[in-house]
Amino acid sequence: MKNLHSRLLAGVAALGLALTGCADGTPATTAPTGASQAPETSAPAPTPEEVTLTVFAAASLTKTFTELGKTFEEAHPGVTVSFNFAGSSDLVAQIQQGAPADVFASADEKNMTKATDESLIAGDPVIFATNVLSIAVPPDNPAKIAALADLARDDVQLVICAPEVPCGAATVKVAKAAGLTLKPVSEEAKVTDVLAKVASGDADAGLVYATDVAGSEGKVLGIDFPESAGAVNKYPIGALANSANADLAKAFVELVTGDAGQQVLAAAGFGKP
Repeated sequence: MKNLHSRLLAGVAALGLALTGCADGTPATTAPTGASQAPETSAPAPTPEEVTLTVFAAASLTKTFTELGKTFEEAHPGVTVSFNFAGSSDLVAQIQQGAPADVFASADEKNMTKATDESLIAGDPVIFATNVLSIAVPPDNPAKIAALADLARDDVQLVICAPEVPCGAATVKVAKAAGLTLKPVSEEAKVTDVLAKVASGDADAGLVYATDVAGSEGKVLGIDFPESAGAVNKYPIGALANSANADLAKAFVELVTGDAGQQVLAAAGFGKP
């Protein structure tokens, strides 16, 4: 009898422990070996690192490089291309003073040479385009400009680029070759400023690049002149030696010099390298 009583008490105790385990959410039994288990949740795909690629480029490249910048960003998720468009002489001065940049595209070889002479460019720059001057006048051409010689008239309000800027150096060269003395009312630090003054009617004429006229969307009329062939500007590009994004800088240079970049430049009126 005593043994029976002990067995009954033990059974009740075991049942109580089982019920307690169920009540507090602890399973009474473990899943059999080989039973299916819930799949583990995979880790989210890593987000591309956010990187800014800084490109210093001649003002005459504003439209084409802006377009190529968007193309580059689409091909490189997480990368933002930031541009500094200005006169090439101003850009190289900023680079010489330590301004952070990854790529430099000049409108002439002279200003690029300033950078290479100080070993600021990684490797050799590559010529990727050419350009020539054109006379820009308001659409109604109030001063009746027809040739380069007309720009030397006293009654013409002429605007040109400053001599240290590539378009200004080209202006000096064609004027000297033609034996002309130009008397501009202002000399601008970048070609886009010359274009803006003509487009607004503040000037009767200005000497800009043929590509600037083509991209003006009818805001100015372009007058080509044969003397422009004597001052062809060659555009070099190179990655900066101290670029923090060397691989991306090299890839951008390759985009500009490759088929895609050349098609965009040709469509804008730039000549072949």
